[in-house]
Amino acid sequence: MRSREELIAQLRTGDVPPVLIIGGGINGVGTYRDLAAQGVPALLVEAGDFASGTSSAPSRLIHGGLRYLETGEAALVRESLTERNLLLKNACHVVHPQPCWVPLRSWLGGTAGAVLRFLKLRRTPGRKGAVPVKIGLMLYDRFGTAHQTMPGHRLLTARQARGEVTGLAPDIRAVAEYHDARITHPERLVMELVADAEADCPKAMALNYLRAGAQTGGRITLTCQITGERFEIAPRIVVNATGAWVDEVQGGFGFNAPLMGGTRGSHLVIRRADIAAALGDKMLYFETDDHRACLIYRMEGDRLLLGTTDIRADDPGDRQCTEAEIDYLFEVLRPILPGFRLHRSDVVFAFAGVRPLPRQDVAATGAISRDHKLVEFAPTPERPFDLLTLVGGKWTTYRVCAEQIADAVLQRLGRKRQRTTEALAIGGAQGLPFAPAARESWARQVARDAQLPEQRAAALTARYGSRARAVAAAEAGPQAPGPLTDYSAAEIGLICRDERVARLEDIVLRRTLIGFEGDLPEGALARLAAIAGDALGWDDSRRAEEQGSTSNLLRTRHLMTIA
Repeated sequence: MRSREELIAQLRTGDVPPVLIIGGGINGVGTYRDLAAQGVPALLVEAGDFASGTSSAPSRLIHGGLRYLETGEAALVRESLTERNLLLKNACHVVHPQPCWVPLRSWLGGTAGAVLRFLKLRRTPGRKGAVPVKIGLMLYDRFGTAHQTMPGHRLLTARQARGEVTGLAPDIRAVAEYHDARITHPERLVMELVADAEADCPKAMALNYLRAGAQTGGRITLTCQITGERFEIAPRIVVNATGAWVDEVQGGFGFNAPLMGGTRGSHLVIRRADIAAALGDKMLYFETDDHRACLIYRMEGDRLLLGTTDIRADDPGDRQCTEAEIDYLFEVLRPILPGFRLHRSDVVFAFAGVRPLPRQDVAATGAISRDHKLVEFAPTPERPFDLLTLVGGKWTTYRVCAEQIADAVLQRLGRKRQRTTEALAIGGAQGLPFAPAARESWARQVARDAQLPEQRAAALTARYGSRARAVAAAEAGPQAPGPLTDYSAAEIGLICRDERVARLEDIVLRRTLIGFEGDLPEGALARLAAIAGDALGWDDSRRAEEQGSTSNLLRTRHLMTIA
């Protein structure tokens, strides 16, 4: 990848592609990747860092949307399951199978209501027993046959379930098990899509910390959020893929009618060895008394992810997990695992994001559609460029969403699609064996080639996939002390040089899992700032500023305790 400084220098010359994509989340970057696969360069700009908005705040699941069946969105479920299965293959280094358990308190309860909701005769969600869930899972399995890689569902009795997961509530009558997938590092996948796009199409340009302003007579001002430098461009086509910020960007283009009606979802990273041991590899996907769908599952070690809330939010920047939400999540888990009581001190990291949902007048937020649509605006004398605006969109279906947007761009450019992205491996999945045994053998060869311990090579492979070779090569030979046990100085330096890092928070919150895992020992931030400063040419004042702002962000927005 070219450096950010090289791209800024090119921007100064005015030599930029005619297609402007605003928004560096998964859908904007997915569109950037698809266009590049067709040989069409685009200029992508993001006001913050890549994947720093809603794309960094999902439940980290790649899923078909079992509960969307309840609201009759069968087409969305079918599409989501197909895309889930593709990601299990195309991003096998970060997307992995996830067994899911649905605890059930009755056998027949809610059957009539579930049928009415599926037929769209009722919109409010309701409690469901084993029979309607069983029927739903039969459909789920059937819809997920394309590119299938995982087993079908099964129904467990209470005795069978407690034999596998201790601590389930005594009033649980049965458990439905099915399989979806989880993504270990969504922000890394976004960066890999950027790199893949530019490898295919070297004229493509993706710039973080570059804000797109309002348009005047077809010209749009771009402002660097690091230096304040401004640039003017006159695009032929603009794609508004800013997610929860869509209405804000639309306003700069002369549109006042709101398209979005987002909801804020908050999650907690919990450190509890006893609950992690009880759950094993199972995710509990459970219904609350207010008919919300919540979840808890084990990640690496003794960490768990608990979520999520669903609160209406008009401000796309409303990304603060509140103490009331923490109390709510603790409270809804208690009826499912009554033997385990969570404490505020168990929370090591919190995050929240506003879902980019279409504006709909419904009482229950869970009834708002999770599907996407592309709204197209033809050029006018005052705005002489085509505007394509994405409303909605979810992580799992980003590829097919990007394909739809790219096709609309191609049509306006008078070009035809050259290839599909359906079978394109992403980033570290390129050249990485799919089978676990073959992958372990591959990692051992990396260890031998770089003269690293096998355990370290395995960790790098799990983190980067086939890109582990480059990181291992950087770590070969004598090493300076790393900022953390699991991250080396050479690794952080490579990230700074190769992945358009502009701020210290980019490293802590997105290029690595340092923040997300809630483990920052004393002095780690200072060491990270020193490594980044050496790689990026920061002076002492800039290093101190970055360390201070990142520390404050971790304490306030993410509720971390910083040593």
